Amino acid sequence: MVNLEDKIRALKAAFPCTIPVLTGFTFLGIAYGILMSSKGYGVGWTVLMSLMAFAGSAQYVAITFLTSVFNPIYALLMTLVVNARHLFYGISMLDRYKGAGKLKPYLIFGLCDETFSIVCSAEPPEGVNRNWFSFFITLLNHSYWVLGSAIGGMLGSMVSFNTKGLDFVLTALFVVIFVGQWKTQKDHKPAVIGVLCSIICLVVFGQSNFIIPSMIAILAVLMISRKEYMEKKELIEEIVQ
Repeated sequence: MVNLEDKIRALKAAFPCTIPVLTGFTFLGIAYGILMSSKGYGVGWTVLMSLMAFAGSAQYVAITFLTSVFNPIYALLMTLVVNARHLFYGISMLDRYKGAGKLKPYLIFGLCDETFSIVCSAEPPEGVNRNWFSFFITLLNHSYWVLGSAIGGMLGSMVSFNTKGLDFVLTALFVVIFVGQWKTQKDHKPAVIGVLCSIICLVVFGQSNFIIPSMIAILAVLMISRKEYMEKKELIEEIVQ
């Protein structure tokens, strides 16, 4: 049974890991809030969208859906394409979230790119419950996004902005996260595989259709690489024994 002291300890351990996301999500959320305001949606709608959807890039795309002809099928397919990568995130987190109990539904809901990156790479300090550590990372990141959205919505309602180019901030954050992971991780093979698969699929399938093929190709190559790695590891262990 996890008591209040254990939860506080997990929160304190999780917060430093989320500081880069705090800065990124705040500005991304502000940009999103300003864009929503420029389309006539108030702070309440902006905050509600960030609370209930929490889909990052899909929320930016949703602004177009909200301001164009109602087409639910197209909206569904486009959202699936934009966030298809989360299917693969979820599969890779099956073991890590096993046994999370009552925390599991929220951990699944809040699994965004940045949370996935942190939960996969950060290890909780000794004595800190892993499930609550992951929960607070997820909760803090979600809170940053909602806070930024609220600030952006309020700013957009008070000040006029030229919103041209604001939708690029999400791409910029992905680049920063990729560079950060490249610097902190010794093994660059997964990153190289991701880049190469994406480039090949971009050339083969085109800019509008390469996302899902890229995700499938990356997952396939990583699974093959993992199988080879496990076989080599077992062979080495047999030789040592």
